[in-house]
Amino acid sequence: MLTKKYLTALTGISIVLVLAAFQLKEDSFDLFIKKIETYVRANPQEKVYLQLDKPYYAVGDNIWFKSYIVTSENDRLSNLSKILYVDLLNERDSVVQALTLPVAEGLTWGNFALSDSLSEGNYRIRAHTQLMLNNGPEFYYDKTIKIGNAWSNEVFVKAAYTFEKTANVESTVNSVLQFTNRDGSPLTGNDVKYNVVWNDKTIKSGSGKIDGTGKLDLRFNSPKDGGTGIARILATITMPDKKKILKEILVESVSSKIDVQFFPEGGNMIEGLPGKVGIKAINSTGRGVDITGTLVDNDGNLLNTFSTAYLGIGSFVLTPDAQKTYKARIKFADGSEQDYPLPVAQKSGYSLSVNNTDSTKIQVKIYISPDLVNANSDLNLLIQHNGLVYYTSKAKIQKQVISASIPKKDLPSGINQVVVMTSNNQPVCERLVFINNADDHMKLKLESDQSSYARRGHVTMNFSDVGSSPVVGAFSVSVTNMDAVIPDLDRESNILTSLLLTSDLKGYVEKPNHYFLKNDVETAKELDNLLLTQGWSRYSWKKIIEDNFKQPKYAAQKSFKVSGTITTLGGKPLANGRVSLFSSTKGFFMIDTVADANGRFVFDNLAYPDSTNFIVQGKNLKGKSNVEVKVDPMPGQVVSKNKNTGDLEINVNETLSQYIKQSNSYFDQQFKQGFLTRSTLQLNEVKISQQKKNPTPHSANLNGPGNADAIILSKDMLTCITLVQCLQGKVAGLLFTPQGEPYLMRNNGRPMVIYIDGIRVDADFLSAISVPDVESVEVLKSGANTAIYGMNGSTGVLLITTKRGDGGSSGRQYSPWIVAFSPRGYSVSKEFYSPKYAANEAPGTTDFRTTVYWNPNIISNANGKGTFDFYTTDKPGTYRAVLEGINLNGKIARQTLTFLVK
Repeated sequence: MLTKKYLTALTGISIVLVLAAFQLKEDSFDLFIKKIETYVRANPQEKVYLQLDKPYYAVGDNIWFKSYIVTSENDRLSNLSKILYVDLLNERDSVVQALTLPVAEGLTWGNFALSDSLSEGNYRIRAHTQLMLNNGPEFYYDKTIKIGNAWSNEVFVKAAYTFEKTANVESTVNSVLQFTNRDGSPLTGNDVKYNVVWNDKTIKSGSGKIDGTGKLDLRFNSPKDGGTGIARILATITMPDKKKILKEILVESVSSKIDVQFFPEGGNMIEGLPGKVGIKAINSTGRGVDITGTLVDNDGNLLNTFSTAYLGIGSFVLTPDAQKTYKARIKFADGSEQDYPLPVAQKSGYSLSVNNTDSTKIQVKIYISPDLVNANSDLNLLIQHNGLVYYTSKAKIQKQVISASIPKKDLPSGINQVVVMTSNNQPVCERLVFINNADDHMKLKLESDQSSYARRGHVTMNFSDVGSSPVVGAFSVSVTNMDAVIPDLDRESNILTSLLLTSDLKGYVEKPNHYFLKNDVETAKELDNLLLTQGWSRYSWKKIIEDNFKQPKYAAQKSFKVSGTITTLGGKPLANGRVSLFSSTKGFFMIDTVADANGRFVFDNLAYPDSTNFIVQGKNLKGKSNVEVKVDPMPGQVVSKNKNTGDLEINVNETLSQYIKQSNSYFDQQFKQGFLTRSTLQLNEVKISQQKKNPTPHSANLNGPGNADAIILSKDMLTCITLVQCLQGKVAGLLFTPQGEPYLMRNNGRPMVIYIDGIRVDADFLSAISVPDVESVEVLKSGANTAIYGMNGSTGVLLITTKRGDGGSSGRQYSPWIVAFSPRGYSVSKEFYSPKYAANEAPGTTDFRTTVYWNPNIISNANGKGTFDFYTTDKPGTYRAVLEGINLNGKIARQTLTFLVK
């Protein structure tokens, strides 16, 4: 992007003015500008974007991604954070896999391996740095993706929903569930038990039988509060062999209610002043619903008609009269109508109008109430982008209308905020505008050495920045077969939509790439309407004005660290206390330090792989152990609800049927070679009783406390000395090696994974645990219970909860001076396998890969040029290459190229 400059009157940048009312400000804004500078320096911010190799996946796939981390202020690659956290979450907003990746110069990459034990559904990929914790989950990278599972599935479900209304009030949701087997034949006569769960509350339970056509009808009442939130049906199907299969079925919506909101441009409607009013109509899933309507005043006079332009978003112009109120009479697609009151107009104030349809400039008008016109008073106009001010000007309030025209070339690409302030720097109007300057992007040219290729053909691609001043850049590329991976151009998220638009907007943005596909007036109006109605709060004017801001709670993370406090047993800080940190995971490691005068200790600049087990041990100056050590907890990872509810798909397998069909041939090969195993989610019958007390309330079980194949409680371990003795013979199929390692009989000695209070530990920790300290032991054996642990749970999981453990502590304290814990460390990323085929080589196996090529680390030379090469697969079709990247000047680029394989 364009190198960012801080623009004020002192920079000498000329501003084009339509009227002479505006004068470039020289002095009065200096103090306020300094406050903004101070705030930005004290609150550095970052944005993250991930390029994915595909828009959707199936079990057995890898999700390959490249991460770009930029600073919010200048949009260049960030050198602040050196660690990135990337999580894969399921529909229940639970973390399925978590990666911690080292970052170099704002770049990193990795992958999620999708186990065949995962169920089909809507998943989320979320990424953030520790620094981004200061602004909260609203500004994380958060993308919803679909993952299908036809290969290891036994039962398939297709859902359809309709609503019944009584007097325009929601009453009943009618669900029709169609059950089929892997071959597409309907299930018939199977018993089904179900629970309808809405926002984690069961709103209906029942049972039924699948009819002769494979269908089950299910009805339930809509929630009384209008039905906002996500609902799902948990159905347990009994198969002919008495096996029970659990299916989670997403409910598209529990309400057909349409929410209509109005947003006056600049913030308020003012009596006697013309103003644009944004309108947004969305259903309970968050998707836009187009509507028509009429404006009516309190006397019943029809004033105007309007309709939304795109995805339920539009605008109209209204000049409110004094003593009048207004309402919009909305007509919906089903023919029903409803009245909505418009915001009440203020008697006096300012109205802001911004015209952003011109390709070279934005035109600003400020309308002023007559009682505020005063030649001795000033208004200030400010335009800022993520805390950097690009334009300021001052005008005397001599007329009711003040106009200005600002060249777009002087503003950065992305979200800009237009603010009108009084002479005492109080904001009275605010408005977002989008700027997209061609000079802020690389002019990327992507070429292939041929227009078409044979199967297993060698492809060479070259790219270059043909702009005026190319420099070194970092790029990533994905190549897919469009016959299997069909792009949805409107819904695509990419480096442009993310870094320029959605990363600075709160809430859900539907079909973001639509606003980048065309460069015409109509699309510009649609994008402008979006910004009229979308929330934004990356910076707080109130805090800046009042000097009410502090240093951020979370600093940019440069490395891992372990810190804490050492005290006497009486709780007094132990100055110069000796603290040791050691680990025997993958070799022996040990380091010592001395506490400061307040008993604080820090082990900094650490780098370790994930699943590393540490011991922190403290001693006093005499080497005695009569001390207490407390380790600081790691920053909490807040798992928020999915904001992208409009991207959820109720029938994932059916939607991805074409992709899954082409993927199955590849997975069959993987199965023959032993890389995959067929599984299905099975469970024993569970009787749900809300009154029954949970025997393991403090468990960190990812399935939920008590959801296990077997549970051994403390009352069952009163006659044994060691934990291994307590568990021997208690659970069918659970055995122990002579060294005390637990394993399941069916796994031929492969050890189970062990967690103590949610922390993964080695088997030798079993001998260190005092049996009286154990509250419960949960054994996870079945696919239904181990699936959420991914590959880690493939051999079974042993969950130990101590009487003092709550699953959220930073470590397990076996004695006051020793703490054992297993922090989140660096993940190991795989390398994408790209085969190289020799000419006339006889194929040993058929190549059906759906991601043909992935390379996350392509660096262009100083002239902006680069190259990469790969081989096509055995599948003919139209192939699509997507190249994205950013250069050292912060300019971003995206280019696609298609070619034929015959």
